[in-house]
Amino acid sequence: MAINTALPTEETAREVQRSAEDPQVEMTIVEYGLVNRIEVALEQVHIEMTMTTPAWLLGHLVIDNARHAFGALLPQGADVDIGFVWEPTWMRGLMPVGAKQTIGWPT
Repeated sequence: MAINTALPTEETAREVQRSAEDPQVEMTIVEYGLVNRIEVALEQVHIEMTMTTPAWLLGHLVIDNARHAFGALLPQGADVDIGFVWEPTWMRGLMPVGAKQTIGWPT
């Protein structure tokens, strides 16, 4: 098995996040519009996410799912830093039309 020695690009990092699910809505965190920013620098991938509400009890599971998605992608010694921000606030307008339809929201 080859050992990964390079950090992912921002595009690859966003694609990896498409496999991380929000357990409450059974949709990826990208589809649900939670990922605000991904920055790849030196030996770290930094991800900023907005939750739908500060009172959301499953936020730690979303972070665990996102961190797990990077498990095999990052080279040894690299880190993924995932944190919540509250600006900009989450709005369902951030979701693609297909994701809104899955939940049953008007498009």
